[in-house]
Amino acid sequence: MYAKVISVQIINHLGYNVLFQDIDVVWYKHPLSSGVFTDPTSPLSDFDMLFQDDGAHSLRYAPYAANSGFYYVRHNQRTKYFFTQFLYNGALVWRTHSHQAALIALMSEHSSYFGLKVKVLDGYEFPGGFHYHRRKDFMIDIVKKNVDPYIFHMSWTQNKNNKLLFMKQMGMWYMEDKCVDHTVGEVMQNGNYDEESFSLIDACCSAEPLLSCHYRDKPSVIDCSDKDPIDKGRPSFWKNM
Repeated sequence: MYAKVISVQIINHLGYNVLFQDIDVVWYKHPLSSGVFTDPTSPLSDFDMLFQDDGAHSLRYAPYAANSGFYYVRHNQRTKYFFTQFLYNGALVWRTHSHQAALIALMSEHSSYFGLKVKVLDGYEFPGGFHYHRRKDFMIDIVKKNVDPYIFHMSWTQNKNNKLLFMKQMGMWYMEDKCVDHTVGEVMQNGNYDEESFSLIDACCSAEPLLSCHYRDKPSVIDCSDKDPIDKGRPSFWKNM
């Protein structure tokens, strides 16, 4: 969690704007080239930090309910001071057991004392695990391509194994199974690749999503009604579609 602080602080300190994301984020549209963060005429251009809405509007994440797995930071004196202070508050991350809770608490302080401008983005343009598990109607719109979000963040998920399965049945997974949990050396050895011409991208990455069904009660871009539910007794996501 502390590494998430350092990585952003260093780049911000060097004078760059930063888009930070966790590895369980898939882009539907390029959030930088689309101009959503970079267009100087956009209403969002006045904010120092822009965050995905976590969906957990509890006291723990008040007042912003910002998800620290996807956010954009503009380099200026306010954000430079903020991330310097965040770097010095490693004990807060340790005490709260949460990068997210510590970041929100410090943002609230800097917003009040130093004028830091924070914006939480539209949840339907930047959806995540909250929508996946709690907003069936919206997920149906994604499956039917009735909506056009920028990204999808598979947050709100208990463990890495479930994230992988959910992403596979949502058409968000592009890595060949032979490369999952294997080193580059193992991939080369198992595939009998020539070392000089070996390309990790060619060996491991698919241009099309690698679809597979796992749970009938979780959103999927293909009908997974014949699978068992992850939560006992739950009907198929595809029922009444």
